[in-house]
Amino acid sequence: MVNIIIDGRKIKAKEGSTILENAEELKIEIPTLCHHKELSPFGACRLCTVEVKTNGKWKMTTSCDTAVDQGMEIRTDSDKVRESRRLSAQLLYYKYPTTAVVRDMAWKLGVEVSEDAKAEGHDCILCGLCVRACREIVDTGALTFRDRGLGRDIDEPRIEFDPKLCIGCGSCAYVCPTGYVKMEAVEDKRIIWDKVFKMAACKVCGKYFAPQDQLEYISKKTGVPLSKLYTCVNCR
Repeated sequence: MVNIIIDGRKIKAKEGSTILENAEELKIEIPTLCHHKELSPFGACRLCTVEVKTNGKWKMTTSCDTAVDQGMEIRTDSDKVRESRRLSAQLLYYKYPTTAVVRDMAWKLGVEVSEDAKAEGHDCILCGLCVRACREIVDTGALTFRDRGLGRDIDEPRIEFDPKLCIGCGSCAYVCPTGYVKMEAVEDKRIIWDKVFKMAACKVCGKYFAPQDQLEYISKKTGVPLSKLYTCVNCR
């Protein structure tokens, strides 16, 4: 355990834990669009910025991916923090003005939001949640975050989809904050990332409950015979 101070409150924090985790324990609200407690931190949206005192000097840092340290002092609601978050929200709103979750966050953080534009957009804000869910939870790697950099022939960052690796589980759609990743059910089929998956029916109730590809993947991964996986959660 390490001793830290958050907004003037002295607490003991688990070594290796993040500022955001400890703030949430104290019921301190910190905004974020790229964070999920079950996934590794990414620090993409910059909305969770806080002030941290290091070597006697205050500096700005993202709270989701900054681990606490002995004697660390943290401000989550200073003037500089509020202004930093407002600017980050303003940049997001400038790029995605019709996306509801972005508009709501921008308005909440003090950005003037136009009432003329309808919040009907479902833009990809490059939060990386879908990529991390696919890699860390599902362990398939069907989604890849492509960013700019030396030796990379790419104009803008983007999410790349590999249909050969996708099993249709829908984890990416579940964590997507904007609705960009869409998952549709049509009779005995599931459509996601424009790939069509055949759904398997529960051998007890007959309802379609999972893509056949997903069940085959689970069987291969766990060693459980495929024949034992054709039962939905409600009928187990």
